[in-house]
Amino acid sequence: MLRRYDAVLFDLLTALLNSWTLWDAVAGGEAEGRRWRAAYLRLTYGTGAYRPYETLVAEAATEVGLDPHVADALAARYGELCPWSGVAEALAPLVAAGVPLGVATNCSDALGRVAAARVGVPLDVVVTSERAGFYKPDPHPYRLALAELGVAAERCLFVAGSAYDLIGASQVGLAIWWHDRIGMEKPPGAPEPLRHTRGLEGLAEFVLRG
Repeated sequence: MLRRYDAVLFDLLTALLNSWTLWDAVAGGEAEGRRWRAAYLRLTYGTGAYRPYETLVAEAATEVGLDPHVADALAARYGELCPWSGVAEALAPLVAAGVPLGVATNCSDALGRVAAARVGVPLDVVVTSERAGFYKPDPHPYRLALAELGVAAERCLFVAGSAYDLIGASQVGLAIWWHDRIGMEKPPGAPEPLRHTRGLEGLAEFVLRG
């Protein structure tokens, strides 16, 4: 039976990993962490060409009244990142079936490698904004990941975490499953995803059955 998709590309820090809890912990509370993360997302959305990730994180902290050194604390604790519950179970059948898996993530190369190792399953491709030279939702990170996966956009499913990925991934022709674990607001003008879920149950069946 033909598969619906030949590869799956993921957002890393929201679709696969619960990075939000770590930001909250470093910020000193959920309210502070969410304001900091929201400011960071706005900055990266408008940045385009790569600037050091840690600089943007520090600028976002300053914007919401936090000490900019929390950016250093966040980087130092990246090894504490954990996948959302159910991620390994959802991805294991794809790994077993030999489906290439990749991530496109808005962070530095060094932190991207640390984060990717926390997913718990092997990833074939890890594209960071530093390596691509641009932050998502610019098309460059998605296109680089597709090239390294060796698939055309129409043969790859993108699993979004951040709501901003709905815009970026759709612009390069990727079909989107939105794993909206924390309940983000869809940006104005963003397209509707094929699936909008709070978990990844059924992902492997969706990909493998044409």
